[in-house]
Amino acid sequence: MRITDVCAFYSPHGGGVKTYIGQKLKIAPQLGHDLTVIAPADRFETIEYGPRARIVTLPSPRLPVDRKYWYFGEEAALHAAIDAARPDFLEASSPWRSASMVANWPGAAPRALVMHADPLSAYAYRWFEPLVPRKAIDRGFEPFWDHLRRLGQSFDRVVCANRELRDRLIDGGVPGCALHPLGVEEGIFSPANRDPELRARLLELCGLGEHAVLLIGVGRLSAEKRWPLVIEAAAAAGLVSPIGLILLGEGNQRARILRQIAGNPHVRLLSPERDRTRFAALLASADALVHGCEAETFCLAAAEARASGVPVIVPDRGGAADHADGGAGLTYRANDAHALAASIELMAAAPISPPPRAPFTMRDHFTALFADYGALCEGGRKAT
Repeated sequence: MRITDVCAFYSPHGGGVKTYIGQKLKIAPQLGHDLTVIAPADRFETIEYGPRARIVTLPSPRLPVDRKYWYFGEEAALHAAIDAARPDFLEASSPWRSASMVANWPGAAPRALVMHADPLSAYAYRWFEPLVPRKAIDRGFEPFWDHLRRLGQSFDRVVCANRELRDRLIDGGVPGCALHPLGVEEGIFSPANRDPELRARLLELCGLGEHAVLLIGVGRLSAEKRWPLVIEAAAAAGLVSPIGLILLGEGNQRARILRQIAGNPHVRLLSPERDRTRFAALLASADALVHGCEAETFCLAAAEARASGVPVIVPDRGGAADHADGGAGLTYRANDAHALAASIELMAAAPISPPPRAPFTMRDHFTALFADYGALCEGGRKAT
C-alpha cells in the first residue's frame, strides 16, 4: 500500500508523536508499504528516510500557544500534497481541523482518523470534572461530540490506542472505532538493563540510601501530566517509607514544578535522556514508574516500563491504566493525590514483580494496523 499520514502533531523538536513517526518511517517499508508523512512546518521540504519513506512539510502558521508546533492553514495546499502522494490509504492524526480537511479530500482512498489526542480528557474533563459530573460535561461539549460523530461518518476507521477511549467514543455514537495499542521500540527495553549501581546513584541524588524505594516519572512538563500531584503524593508517602522520585522531562511547567520541589531533597527533576540505551537503563533501574495523567491516549512511558520489568502506578482512566493489567502494577483514582500516595505506600510495603512476557513492539502494532487498512482497501470506501 501507499500510505499517507497527514500528521498535524508532528514536530522535529520532540514528543511522543515524533517517536511514533520515526518508528513508522522505519517499519512501514520493512512491511512492504510506501509511507508519506505530510506535516506542517515553516517551509516546504521533502526529507527522504529511504526509498519508500519520507516526510513532506508544508509552509504553515505556528501554533500561538506552543511555538514548537504548527497547524495546516490552507486546505487546498494540503489536498494538493495528498494528490501528489497518490495514497491507497489516507490517515489523519488529529481530531481537529486537519481531520476535516482530510475528510473533505475528494479522492477515493479509504481513510482512518488516528486519535493521537483525547481533547475531552486533556481539557474538558480535567478542567470541570471536579465540579461537574462527566455526563453534564459531555452535554456542555455536545458540539465537539457532534464533530467527532461527523468525523466517524467520514472516515472508515477511528483508531484508538487504549480501551477507555475506544469504549467512550463508541458509547458517544462515534462509528468505526477499533483498538490498536501501540508498542515499544524493538531491542531497547528489557529487565536485563537494570543496574544496581545506577539505582544507588539515583537514590543518592535524592539523599537516600539503597533501602529506599526509587520512583521514576517520565513525560512532558505540562499541566495535563499532573506532576504537582505526583510530587505531592510521593512526599506524603515519604512520611511513611523512604521514597525517592526522579522526574525526567521538559516543558512550560518547569518553573512551577521546581517551586513545588524546593526544599524537598528526595525529589529531583532532570532533563530528558535522549540516548535510548541510557534511558532504558534508567527506567529498568527504578522500582516503579509513577504517572499522573489520565488523558494519555496510550502512555508510551508506562509501556516501556512494563517491557523493562518495572511495575507501574498509574491513574485508573486513560491509556496508562491498560499497562497495569495482569499484575503489572497498581491503579489509583485519577486526580486524587491521597489515592496515589496510598498506592505508593502499598508498593513500598509489598513490591510488585510484574510477570515476564514478551514485549508488544511497534512492529507488532504496525503489522496489525496495516493489516486492518489492507482489509479496508479491499472492502472499498463506505458511503459518507
